[in-house]
Amino acid sequence: MTFAYDTERSLLDMARLVNTAEQEVDQLGTPAELDGFLDVIEFTRSRAHTEAELAAVRELRPRLRAVWTAGEDEAVQIVNAILREARALPQLVKHDHWDYHLHATTPDAPVDVRLAVEAAMALVDVIREKELDRLQLCAAEGCHAVLVDLSRNRSKRFCDTGNCANRTHVAAYRARKHATAGSA
Repeated sequence: MTFAYDTERSLLDMARLVNTAEQEVDQLGTPAELDGFLDVIEFTRSRAHTEAELAAVRELRPRLRAVWTAGEDEAVQIVNAILREARALPQLVKHDHWDYHLHATTPDAPVDVRLAVEAAMALVDVIREKELDRLQLCAAEGCHAVLVDLSRNRSKRFCDTGNCANRTHVAAYRARKHATAGSA
């Protein structure tokens, strides 16, 4: 399944946002860290650079994370609530280096509202295409991060927040070596 480029980007950005809370230290501790995060995901338009804006974005994360473990009906309820609350009105927009894509808020809407609606719009596509299983939890022991599996063969198992895949593979290798050495 290939989603539109803006849908894929929004899904990956949503996972990045959720995962800022899944580290040992919250990655969005200050308005400056929020600005840095928004710069990394190339999030454009107005920003308040305030503690209130930071708090609103931080409060959004558990709501979005809930989609990763939700069934279809619950995911639909979350998406519809976000769209209703924002009074979303989808429109095609072209700005900066982006070709036409969907926006459903005004450019001056609060950051948390714009992030939530962009996530909801991407989730609309995921739900309609019956692809919720592409939203997964990291398979590494002790990791609580989320991931979006956009691979063709649905093989992605580990998040991008650290070295979960490498750590898991090394542990499995060592266990095999230990088992081989023990049977010799």
